[in-house]
Amino acid sequence: MTGSSAPSADDRAVKRARLLAILDERDAESLVLSSHGALAWYLDGARTHTSLMGDPVLEVRVDRDGDLVSAFSNEAARLLAEELPSGIEVSTAPWFGALGDGVAASAGAGAGTAGSGSGAAGPRSLVESDIAAELRAARASLLPAELSRYRALCIDAAEVMTDALAAASPGQSERALAASVGAGLLERGADPLVLMVSGSARAGYRHPLPGDEPVGSRAMVVACARRHGMIANITRWVSFGAPAASSGSGDRAEAERRILEVEAAFFDATTAGATLASAFEAGCAAYGQAGFAADEWLNHHQGGAAGYNGRDPRATSRVPDLIQLNQAFAWNPSAPGAKIEDTVLLGPSGIESLTVDPRWPTVQHAGRARPAELRL
Repeated sequence: MTGSSAPSADDRAVKRARLLAILDERDAESLVLSSHGALAWYLDGARTHTSLMGDPVLEVRVDRDGDLVSAFSNEAARLLAEELPSGIEVSTAPWFGALGDGVAASAGAGAGTAGSGSGAAGPRSLVESDIAAELRAARASLLPAELSRYRALCIDAAEVMTDALAAASPGQSERALAASVGAGLLERGADPLVLMVSGSARAGYRHPLPGDEPVGSRAMVVACARRHGMIANITRWVSFGAPAASSGSGDRAEAERRILEVEAAFFDATTAGATLASAFEAGCAAYGQAGFAADEWLNHHQGGAAGYNGRDPRATSRVPDLIQLNQAFAWNPSAPGAKIEDTVLLGPSGIESLTVDPRWPTVQHAGRARPAELRL
């Protein structure tokens, strides 16, 4: 279920209007988009990379007369044929140069507004670092076409998790289980940006890069998958056989129940018009209320807004961004032996889980179906 990758003229018109409003507010003539998240958003899902570790191979100058893409000369033909919306103007920069060279040359020959690369803008041109919060706000509320693509990606990510974990075994290595998830995502056209696995021997790590150890009696698997520029975030647990009475299974079940209470506090505080900081603080306060140590939240980040970055942004008590309707989130509260994470949408009826596969077991908590541990 890959979703339509075709750019939407309607979505793009709204996005351009949002950026022109920022120019008006800042009394600026143009702005340069240069990050993967901003570019993929504005170009309606274009792949902006060649290496997953590399910088974008293009940038966009947005001004009142139109948009201009600057791409490296060795990438421009492919980008025009396969990635970019039709009708957009493209200039090239040599592969050994700077992307801004193409923008600047075109601007010099055109309207006269000083163009820029990521590092130096003209006197009335903005770069992303000038307007980071405004850009996050501009892309927060998802539009119809991009939301359709995001729903499809999130469902695919959940289905891949089900397929891989349902076929897992205690003797399988963490790397092999991660490879199974990664292969499933790649087969569905998604880039596995993050793959983490902890077997029973490494259960204490909350960011467990997979190793050679066998999965053992229980495993946590985390994936962040990107397609059309958007990123789905998901965590799932699998265990094998009935837990022995001496294994602390009762304590584990209690921890799973209590982490759902913390997650529910994050969800309940994620309301349109509230700040990301207030939602973060409400969720963090719930640790003590749920019977965990009051400072348990210090041991791992708690997630935040989602979409075109893994977290857009990661929530802290210092992030004043206003929460918007149709904005995506991925909260991930955790405690020893317990972690939960889904990509969700704040819709008209409240929180809606997007990373859903009906085959995965669920429990009801606070009126919501939440993923349970898969027991094989």
